Amino acid sequence: MKTAVVILNWNGKQLLEKFIPSIVKYSNLPNVEIVIADNASTDDSIKFIEENYPEIKIVKNNNNGGYAKGYNDALQHVNADVFALVNSDIEVTKNWLNSIITTFKNEPKTAIIQPKILDYKDKSKFEYAGAAGGFIDKFGYPYCRGRIFSDLETDNKQYDDIIDIFWASGACFFIRSEVFHELKGFDEDYFAHQEEIDLCWRAKNIQKTIKYVGSSTVYHVGGATLKEESPHKTFLNFRNSLFSLVKNVPKDNLFLIIFSRLLLDGIAGVKFLIELRPKHTIAIIKAHFSFYFYLTKMIAKRKGFQQTNYYAIRSIVWKYFVQRKKTFKDL
Repeated sequence: MKTAVVILNWNGKQLLEKFIPSIVKYSNLPNVEIVIADNASTDDSIKFIEENYPEIKIVKNNNNGGYAKGYNDALQHVNADVFALVNSDIEVTKNWLNSIITTFKNEPKTAIIQPKILDYKDKSKFEYAGAAGGFIDKFGYPYCRGRIFSDLETDNKQYDDIIDIFWASGACFFIRSEVFHELKGFDEDYFAHQEEIDLCWRAKNIQKTIKYVGSSTVYHVGGATLKEESPHKTFLNFRNSLFSLVKNVPKDNLFLIIFSRLLLDGIAGVKFLIELRPKHTIAIIKAHFSFYFYLTKMIAKRKGFQQTNYYAIRSIVWKYFVQRKKTFKDL
């Protein structure tokens, strides 16, 4: 089973200097190729790779199309059975590939896998972007084992298992190449953030399985592209989550769920105002207007079967903010 570890890069020389060594060291297995997918960088990051790691393949995209288009374009030029899509701010560990490749070999219906993602800045904690596997509630709000909203659990080996999940983090995202191409890759209208949730949802809609493999560990810096406090990140997260609902929720429930979700977003906007973060409130308003602008296009992307059992709990907002449930086991 040939695996391509594909790292998306845009002006990331410092990140590559810091994190490529661990990927090279711990990916030295038969049938594993390392690829840099470069989004038209203007710094010296590609020169750095060419001079120091001539064995690494470089695919140069014509422009910076963000995460979604960047990978869609680059993966047309990568030949492998499995794509391991790895952020440039990920440190991998010994044997990080072994158990994941074994799971793909043993389970033909498993299309997507995520490893355990811990915080590079505090390696005892789970990291925001994916933690120990992703889920969503009825209204499309994502949460993870090990991370609910901004509450991060300490890694006490409680999630060293292998389980089915709903979505895998784009920070370290393994997918069978045939499934990636069958689904026509990521939705480029997302640009960045939550396109992996949409892709996982569409994989679920064609009866594929998504797993978390806790015996594989990586460390993620997080926020290297867009900082956590970035209003633009808030804009993308809120808008793109609405996109995924329109594309993937069964039509019988779609209007009510979208209407409820817009109201919940409004409450979030008020909360940001109370917290004296008005730029984030404005970002939610902009996200809604952008959502309306793209609505017809998103409706046209609805295809085939939509999963009715996509959510494990009705409202993570209610569980977290009202019932004060702060860890996954409390849900």
